Amino acid sequence: MPAYSRRQFISGASAAAAGIGLALADPRFASAAALDRAVAASAARAVRVDGTTLEQVATPTGGGPYKRLRSGPGWPLVVRTDLAPAGAARDGRRTALASFVQFTDLHLADTESPVRFEFLAPFNDSAHRPQEVLTVRGASALVERVNALAGGPWTGRPFSLVMATGDNTDNHELIELDWYLSVMSGGRITPNSGDPTRYEGVQNSGNTDFWHPESSVRDAYKSRGFPEIPRFLSAAGAPFTAPGLRTPWYSTIGNHDDSIEGTLPDLGLVRSLYTGDRKLEGVDKAEAAKLAEALRTDPAQAMQRLAHLLKNGGPVRRITPDGRRAPFSPKEFAAAHLDPKYTGPGPVGHGFTASAARSGKLYYTFPIADGVLGISLDTTNPAGFADGSLGTAQLSWLESELKSRSTHWYDADGHVVKGSSSGELVVVFSHHTSASMGNLLPDPHHPFEKRHDGNALVALLQRFPNVVAWVNGHTHENQIHAHGHTVPERAFWEINTASHIDFPQHARIIEIADNGDGTLSLFTTLVESSAPYATDFGDTSEAGLAALYRELSYNDPYATPGKKLGGPGDHNTELLLTKPRG
Repeated sequence: MPAYSRRQFISGASAAAAGIGLALADPRFASAAALDRAVAASAARAVRVDGTTLEQVATPTGGGPYKRLRSGPGWPLVVRTDLAPAGAARDGRRTALASFVQFTDLHLADTESPVRFEFLAPFNDSAHRPQEVLTVRGASALVERVNALAGGPWTGRPFSLVMATGDNTDNHELIELDWYLSVMSGGRITPNSGDPTRYEGVQNSGNTDFWHPESSVRDAYKSRGFPEIPRFLSAAGAPFTAPGLRTPWYSTIGNHDDSIEGTLPDLGLVRSLYTGDRKLEGVDKAEAAKLAEALRTDPAQAMQRLAHLLKNGGPVRRITPDGRRAPFSPKEFAAAHLDPKYTGPGPVGHGFTASAARSGKLYYTFPIADGVLGISLDTTNPAGFADGSLGTAQLSWLESELKSRSTHWYDADGHVVKGSSSGELVVVFSHHTSASMGNLLPDPHHPFEKRHDGNALVALLQRFPNVVAWVNGHTHENQIHAHGHTVPERAFWEINTASHIDFPQHARIIEIADNGDGTLSLFTTLVESSAPYATDFGDTSEAGLAALYRELSYNDPYATPGKKLGGPGDHNTELLLTKPRG
């Protein structure tokens, strides 16, 4: 259980420095005065709060089924002492070691693709979202936010990089990959496929199960208060210029970058369907339920059911075929990152090398700051299913890299082994979390290689005291877990951040600091995009569309925004950790 009592909030600047919290219930239900005091105390301790959720947060308002958003009070800092105590004078002794930003689960989606099954939304909320035609513009607004920030709010240190921890694309299509790379590096983007002059998807199909924003038809979404917005679809697909990040950036691969719908193994059997001219826009509810269950439990059966539905299912729409919808392979994923037109602020390849493009091995190391190393893993399983695991070869590579960067480590029996390295702090990045790495199906490309779950990875990381954090995505939820150990220096934090396609649409700033008292502090601060909070249904400008992206995501009838939001101890936190001995 967490060491803070019912969530600790700072009650004053001096109390904050000592790590003493004001015990409150969830601040969304606490008194306004108590929350104001906690926010003010956090601001007094920070270098800056502007542009972060320390300053303000998107907050629903209104009494109808469709909620409008407005700017609400920011969230204060929560000091978590699960793994180490908080020294009273640490603020005055602190030295900044690193500052960077995590993006995750952008899901830039080709919503007109034939290989999307929106009719599964009642059974799987990721199958269709009313805001999904705006993913590219929403991601670009997030880039704009990061570009406007001077650095970390707690140390003031400028960001050294942005890491996108997977599901950067929605259905691993080449056109989605182009959009992602262009959003990150900058360039002209037309977020539309097929016929560039019109939208050809479920939101103007006539099927009233879906929101038809440009039509007065009374669909299921409008019965929940969704508006009619003239020119919404045409504006969403119009060309625009993405500014691109001003900070170097890196990519980690996720299951949606690797497989069909993030679930089905891509064995090259449906390439013609991706690039073809037919889109299945609805099926019988009973058949949809069976397909949804098969996607969760049996990928092979799901492929069979899908093939049957494409021949004998519901309405099929003729759409404009597009070769750019072809799925990319892991090798092509790496190769695209090496294309000079996507270099932007660098580095060349954004973590991937020519060797990765030849081999398809998408795991690597990279520098975060002097004395701080990043390790990006590939936790996807090509056998299918959304959850992940690691093959033995990658796990062995990781162990070797950690040994080469450590002054000492612990063997499987708990004995200390001396290393020859001067030592670096290590932050591990992956798409999947420790709890979502239970997919041990054999990799069809390496059928005799053993797969390893999240418990095995946690056990390995805890052998190396210089591992301070594991940063990931996949769940679309804000969650921070303490991986404790009887030997304090072997503990580390797992930092999981919500997606940028579902509400709350967060990214996260992570700062690492040496407190000068034998502890480290990891500050985690959530940020929202640069979009205005208030929306205007008559405004289809770039800012107006980005604002609608956020508000529509809150109102998605199949989503659970409260669950994805996480609790106060998963938001803006100071995570204490015992510093590894030299």
